[in-house]
Amino acid sequence: MHPRVKSPVRPELVEGRTGKVHFVRASTGSARTVVTMLSLFFLASLTSATSVLADKPLKVVATLSVFADLVKQIGGEDVKASYVASPRFNPHFIECKPSDVLRVKQADLLVDAGLDLEAWRGPLLDAAGNPNLFPGSAGELDLSRGISLLEVPTQPLSRLMGDVHIYGNPHYWMNPDNARIMAQEIAGKLSEVDPANAERYRQRLAEFLKRIDRKIAEWKQKAAVLQGREVVAYHTEWPYFAQFTGLKVEQFLEPKPGIPPSPKHLGFLEGYMRQHKIQAIIQPTYYQRDSSEALARRVGAKVVILCQNVGELPQAKDYFSMIDYNIDQLVQALGGGT
Repeated sequence: MHPRVKSPVRPELVEGRTGKVHFVRASTGSARTVVTMLSLFFLASLTSATSVLADKPLKVVATLSVFADLVKQIGGEDVKASYVASPRFNPHFIECKPSDVLRVKQADLLVDAGLDLEAWRGPLLDAAGNPNLFPGSAGELDLSRGISLLEVPTQPLSRLMGDVHIYGNPHYWMNPDNARIMAQEIAGKLSEVDPANAERYRQRLAEFLKRIDRKIAEWKQKAAVLQGREVVAYHTEWPYFAQFTGLKVEQFLEPKPGIPPSPKHLGFLEGYMRQHKIQAIIQPTYYQRDSSEALARRVGAKVVILCQNVGELPQAKDYFSMIDYNIDQLVQALGGGT
């Protein structure tokens, strides 16, 4: 028999049955096993923690509910999207709450309209103090990129002209053709901020584009009866929707953007609507209806309430149902059937 070779030993502390601490001898092999097990446990814990962090949805704050809806459609369960401006209020004039400041402070991504629609966005970002979301930063997405803007001023502006948007009309999401561009921008930014889920964002984008292409064809067919039909609007926020549907919108209850209707201007509109046989006045939910309803009664027209934002009315629960609702309301009001 070969002589037994003793392994090197070192003392370890253990607690005996009496509760006293004794020195015992442990083999180097046993010690190495313990160390290896502890190392594996540590690595497993670290991997698990990393997995939990990776599995957390991306925190996205959008300025408007329509943007948050598009983010959800592209992001799916990989994002947690919320919005700041209530769809029942004019998005130009929003008073941000402390909870909005906290959400923006903790957000991974901010999605906004760019341009000068949200005058309150700058103060909100300053209060939140999240430099990653500042304009042009990695965590900010300006959805106006790639959009062909309408009503871009071609002359010097002054306050005498009312609340004119200096970069062009910012209500570009009302044209579904622009929603295709916006969805692609959202998918690109989500993939950039969260590359681990980039393929999932690309898949959802492909599904969205297929769906909206089908709906665009359907909407165009349904809106054919609106081609060339003229309506009066409360405020100049419909040029992109008119571009898509073929509506004609040249007169507004506001004599100048942001200026409330005056008796003199309403008198002019009454004569104009009679002369041009205009049957409808369109406006979103957040403007007063007194002036528009009084004018409509005098000329035998209808006030048609349309949506500018997802969630503005129950019928506009997402982007697709919002456009469905708007086109259906106009087709009914202008006598084209449904």
